[in-house]
Amino acid sequence: MGSSFTPELKKVLRAHGCHLERPGKGDHEIWFSPLTQRRFVVDGEIKSRHTANAVLKQAGIGKQF
Repeated sequence: MGSSFTPELKKVLRAHGCHLERPGKGDHEIWFSPLTQRRFVVDGEIKSRHTANAVLKQAGIGKQF
């Protein structure tokens, strides 16, 4: 994998019906998950697989990285 997990993470999120709601502060984005009915933050450059999996958990999706 490259230096950032973010592009692959966004593909997984979209495949599960999650969508970008709005930009956040800096390079962060606010996403919404229909699985949990909650909003969560996606960093513009996630370098840790643990962080990527934590975002998936917030979205109601199992670990994939």
